[in-house]
Amino acid sequence: MIYNIRGENLDVTDALKDYVEKKLEKLTRYFTTPTEAQTAYVNLKVNNEKQKVEVTIPMPNLLLRAEDVNGDMYAAIDLVVDKLERQIRKHKTKINRRGRAKEGGIGEYFKTLEGPEADAPVYEEDEAELELVRTKRFTLKPMDTEEAILQMDMLGHTFFVFSDAETGNTNVVYRRKDGRYGLIEPE
Repeated sequence: MIYNIRGENLDVTDALKDYVEKKLEKLTRYFTTPTEAQTAYVNLKVNNEKQKVEVTIPMPNLLLRAEDVNGDMYAAIDLVVDKLERQIRKHKTKINRRGRAKEGGIGEYFKTLEGPEADAPVYEEDEAELELVRTKRFTLKPMDTEEAILQMDMLGHTFFVFSDAETGNTNVVYRRKDGRYGLIEPE
């Protein structure tokens, strides 16, 4: 695997680089295709007392991405690798359950695990993520973005769907991790 490691507000030391490569290398056991051509983009950030790690591994028909913020850079790296491993297991489980491991599909990129890895538990939370537990219907009231943000805050939600009063399009406002707000609108 090719590693593209960069740091923001941080000099990436050889020890840190080796640690990232060693941890990400354990993910290669899940891939059937040669990983020499596979690139992992790693971004290490230091902001105040927080250490943030972002890892992106683009694959055909799938984008593996995880990020974590922690007080310790090495702990953040471990947590990100755990998240990526759960994503891979989740996709493998979904593929195997639906029988999509056919040629040309995403299934050909993952190994059928044998040995200790095969006995590792598939997390129940991964299956629960796919289960639809509630359907909610409501009328979209035309409003502007500011009113939608106020409604979202009043309800205590992290997102709010509304009809834009000017365009009539269905938009979504959401609260970002940094506490600010984002807007999703159709093209």
